[in-house]
Amino acid sequence: MENELLLYGSYGYTGSLIAECAVEAGLSPVLAGRSAEKVERQATDLGLDHRVFSLEHPEVVERQLSEFSTVLNCAGPFSKTARPVVSACLQTGTDYLDITGEIDALEAVARRDRDAEDADVTLLPAVGFDVVPTDCLAAHLHDRLPDATRLALAIDAPGTLSSGTAKSVIEGLGRPGAVREHGEIRPVPSAWKTRRIDFGQGAKPTITIPWGDVSSAYYTTSIPNVETYAAVPEYTAEVMRATRPLAPLLGSRPVRTGLKRLADATVSGPTADERARNESRIWGEVADDDGNRAVARLRTPETYDLTARTAVESARRVLSGEVAPGFQTPGSAFGPDYVLAFDGVEREDVNGVSRVDTTEK
Repeated sequence: MENELLLYGSYGYTGSLIAECAVEAGLSPVLAGRSAEKVERQATDLGLDHRVFSLEHPEVVERQLSEFSTVLNCAGPFSKTARPVVSACLQTGTDYLDITGEIDALEAVARRDRDAEDADVTLLPAVGFDVVPTDCLAAHLHDRLPDATRLALAIDAPGTLSSGTAKSVIEGLGRPGAVREHGEIRPVPSAWKTRRIDFGQGAKPTITIPWGDVSSAYYTTSIPNVETYAAVPEYTAEVMRATRPLAPLLGSRPVRTGLKRLADATVSGPTADERARNESRIWGEVADDDGNRAVARLRTPETYDLTARTAVESARRVLSGEVAPGFQTPGSAFGPDYVLAFDGVEREDVNGVSRVDTTEK
């Protein structure tokens, strides 16, 4: 192979941050995407090589990837882009990473585990904010309580979305929420459960949200029951429950297409100053069948800034041959302390292993 790292979807909001971070880290990725104008302008600005191709024709994707040892896919929604890129990687022997937080995309990549082992290819999705810090926290909590059978994770991440993130959210409109029960992912209504969680600044209302950890945390920890929550304003749960009957309309193709166009036109993502001012907080809890529990928290930099750094470092480690072939999660590839390698990340064990308060709601 002539080149090492291909960065696909490099000119989107998050892809641009990752490309800049990669250059700062001393890497020289080849930039790629479907828009010749955008990728050529970006490559010129950063002094990098580039490629222009879409993911519609498998033979084209395979030909492009055959030059590279590793590809980092930044083009969402990943429910659309992961499958063709992964399939090409298995044909060309190219290691695969992405920054998805989508359950369906993660599950689709996980199903290729045996194929990847046979092809001596690493499949490492979800190397961004969701899932790196939450996955590492889940692995840490599992180490503290190895017999845990239940895991709950929650995120408090204020700030605005990028266009790509907004489109990934839009792609999921009309679909139910999701949890993992007894090892299987099952659909649940939106805002299925509510819970008040202390992220370190007092209790906040949260609701169940189908974060990617419903998929990834199971592969990292083998804990069979997983729920994921997001901090929301007080009124959010009631609004989401009231609008459940609108789900089929919101999930229709015309509505999703229109909303994606609106996101492209109006959503630009947080500015550098906004990213610098924001931070994210993560909470996790495990419990076993004997009533024992352990709780821990993380504080991290803003989500997009952390994503750029974790994606680049993950790619660097894959390029260095540090990750085994087959399907991996951030926690299984790098261990529970991986997230602590990044400046601004702090972890706190809230309690020792203790008895569960069975009156908690």
